[in-house]
Amino acid sequence: MLRVPEIKLSLDQDEKSIKKEIAKKLHISEETIKDYRIFKKSIDARKKNDVHFVYAVDIDVEDEERILRKHSKKGVIKVPELKYVLNNGNPKDFTRPVVVGLGPAGLFAGLTLAQMGLKPIILERGKSVDERAKDIELFWEAGKLNTESNVQFGEGGAGTFSDGKLTTLIKDPRCRKVLEEFVAAGAPEEILYLNKPHIGTDILREVVKNIRKTIIFLGGEVRFNSKLTDLLIEDQKIVGVKINDSEILKCDKVLIALGHSARDTFYMLYEKGIEIKQKGFSIGVRIEHPQKLINESQYGEFAGHQKLGAADYKLSGHLDNGRSAYTFCMCPGGVVVGAASEENMIVTNGMSYHARDKENANSALLVGITPEDFGSEHPLAGVEFQRKWEKLAFEVGGGNYKAPAQKVGDFLINKPSTSHGDILPSFRPGVKMTDLRLCLPDYVSETINRALLLFDKKIKGYANPDAIMTGVETRSSSPIRIQRDENMQANIRGIYPVGEGAGYAGGIISAAVDGIRVAEKVVSG
Repeated sequence: MLRVPEIKLSLDQDEKSIKKEIAKKLHISEETIKDYRIFKKSIDARKKNDVHFVYAVDIDVEDEERILRKHSKKGVIKVPELKYVLNNGNPKDFTRPVVVGLGPAGLFAGLTLAQMGLKPIILERGKSVDERAKDIELFWEAGKLNTESNVQFGEGGAGTFSDGKLTTLIKDPRCRKVLEEFVAAGAPEEILYLNKPHIGTDILREVVKNIRKTIIFLGGEVRFNSKLTDLLIEDQKIVGVKINDSEILKCDKVLIALGHSARDTFYMLYEKGIEIKQKGFSIGVRIEHPQKLINESQYGEFAGHQKLGAADYKLSGHLDNGRSAYTFCMCPGGVVVGAASEENMIVTNGMSYHARDKENANSALLVGITPEDFGSEHPLAGVEFQRKWEKLAFEVGGGNYKAPAQKVGDFLINKPSTSHGDILPSFRPGVKMTDLRLCLPDYVSETINRALLLFDKKIKGYANPDAIMTGVETRSSSPIRIQRDENMQANIRGIYPVGEGAGYAGGIISAAVDGIRVAEKVVSG
């Protein structure tokens, strides 16, 4: 097949017009195109008076070689092979590997191992996604936090209660496998070709559950409410793990796919001699605007068109104080939610359903933090840095899991907020209007102040005085990196650090891909 880029359709054209537009571009008749499928679909909104769709399309066409020669300068290429080839292991040569954590990294490491016939045992400290959802809803409604079942811990990991973004900057053929497995588990097929695919928390919950069922069908085992509490090590090799301080499970391969919030487990690993290093991350707030404002800014006169849906944005800037600020995990038509995993701390996150039809848009507005900001050379100093500001946010919010919030207009003039304006804060369990500077480092507040003014030049209304900022967001990425060698193993043989919590990924897709890569190493040695 051939891949034909830059097929443009107006918002008024039906996708059935694609075949006609391909024929026009290649100067061939439609009848010579035997079949086609969309490879990539994106929105071109650079000119607000000409918002349109752009496609790359794979075609099965007569006289392929002649067309390729004639149109190669227009970007037409032969379709590369994207099929992931599974390197099957020999189950007779392996003891059952243990995977710790059922977020994207652990889920796809477990799935890949199961597909290779190795029947992994997956340990998840939290609950199944359905039971977990009940605990989270209770927290959002009544402020009752379950420290083992929350937005951070449980089946699917933190990404399950987010926008379900499937974008990534990594270029790895395994990305396609992840998307295909999602579709096989119930995700919409459009994620295979949309430029900015997302699932939404509602669909993602079902997808995660279906992948778990596949792992079990293939002979794997998933144990919920099973927290890794100790490693059994002999001669610098793993020989077993302890679960819930009681059960011992013998094994010689353990994939540590913790996620970025398993702080107690980080400390246990450190005490057992696992080599850990500090890693920079980010801290900031969630900012909310009317989704209508973002739509109009991005799509101009086409804002509100049913084919476009809710618009998103991505902003970044290096400020004149030497710090960088950027937006992260933008949730169109979403809500801001409590994501704490430890008592008496406040953590914010954003979440959207697949429809993205809520009134507000929200995004993390973050400032980069380096290990030099931690104030200590201890490998886990970043964890304590996070805890410090999360505890302050809890206190400033009133000590009842309501989050501190402030209007942008008040923040810019350094004035505490006493009430919200026209934009209603969506944070659950609720907010207390106050002064966010009380729970952010001074240099972070200063950088956010400058970023608001800078970003307002890129999106008119970004510094809307009534826009709501809710604090604090501290879990953008892991504050540590668990060292691993070229074989993906830690300094203790048989320990394989995996994914975002170990410091090797930054989102659902990259974490899932890292899980697959590590599973391959487990088999290949």
